[in-house]
Amino acid sequence: MDMSTIHVCGGNTLCGEVDIQGSKNAALPVMAASLLIKGKTVLKNCPVITDVEHMQKLLEAVGCMITKSGRTMEIDASDICATSFPTEHANVMRSSVVLIGALLGRMGEISICYPGGCVIGKRPIDFHLDILGQMGVEFSEENGCIAARAGKSENRKVMLPFPSVGATENAILYAAASGCAYQISGCAREPEIIELCEFLNRSGARIAGAGTSVITIIGVKKLSEICYRIMPDRIVAGTYLLAGVMTRGLVVLNQAPCDYLSGVFEVLGEMGADLAIAKDWVCLNGENANRSVRYIKTEVYPGFPTDMQSMFMAALSISQGCSILEETIFENRFQVVDELKKMGADIHVIGRRAMVCGVKKLRGTVVEAKELRGGAALLLAGLSADGDTYIKNDVFIRRGYENIVRDLKLLGAKIEEE
Repeated sequence: MDMSTIHVCGGNTLCGEVDIQGSKNAALPVMAASLLIKGKTVLKNCPVITDVEHMQKLLEAVGCMITKSGRTMEIDASDICATSFPTEHANVMRSSVVLIGALLGRMGEISICYPGGCVIGKRPIDFHLDILGQMGVEFSEENGCIAARAGKSENRKVMLPFPSVGATENAILYAAASGCAYQISGCAREPEIIELCEFLNRSGARIAGAGTSVITIIGVKKLSEICYRIMPDRIVAGTYLLAGVMTRGLVVLNQAPCDYLSGVFEVLGEMGADLAIAKDWVCLNGENANRSVRYIKTEVYPGFPTDMQSMFMAALSISQGCSILEETIFENRFQVVDELKKMGADIHVIGRRAMVCGVKKLRGTVVEAKELRGGAALLLAGLSADGDTYIKNDVFIRRGYENIVRDLKLLGAKIEEE
């Protein structure tokens, strides 16, 4: 594990503006979808993060030729030569699971080891195997790896037992270039699903219903080359807004996906933040954002995002009064609690609920990131704490944030990577 550290000197009121990077959770499935195009895909605004690097290596392992210049990536999937992926990259990234549907759609078979990623819960891939199985895919397992082969299915109406984002993406990727028509019920409705379907439709797919629970796909035999711009990252936007809240500052976001942040805006308003919102621009004044929130429950979209829960926990730890957070998506999302307690936070966990009672000040100390969003939460806590905070294992943070140190410096933070 990379043991580099982020050093934050707390107490600065942040004030400034920052541009929001491309979305991690949109870029990864779109990169997987490039496997279905027998030619070139050009992606603009592709975030420069380690998860994208791992996905690039997985695509190169099966024969894609990839060139990068800044945030522009060109993927040439003309000649795919393999149907299995190197374990070292699949194991570190949960999103590698969407390659099952993509490579099955292209090659008709695949072998992949169980994907890894953040340790925030079991996140079984049963939903993925279930929906693809309904679509005729045959699976076998050997030495912790899954082999899959496309088969024939008369079942054109399939249903997800839970609106899993990754399983929805896998079903879409498998069906898009299948030449068969499918109706998929119980789909996830996240913005990143809409983004994937928009990308595929622009390259010639026939997909309707993205953003609803029922998606209809008329599979085509060929997809065309495409140049596509990745949407901005709503979780990064939420993170930087909370940096303004925690330091009682004034933060302006450019290229913000405001249409997809309504749940976050609502809670920020409850906390006392003043927001001015335009189409892709938002200004937050956090001077009075010190109120507790009675109850936050994470839910599938359009509910409150689980990826924002840890960061709101950090913000509420210095609010006036007590707040209840309930985590319904991942059973191990409270790993950051012990680290926040080291900084003086007053948090009590019972099952899937946490009661956060605000304290006047957090104090700087040495803490350790254990997963991506928890790491970002600790960084936010450091911004508001008295003294110096050292966040170890910032490798987790780099999985989803292009350069959080640079961005927070633009807003006036005293922060360095060591």
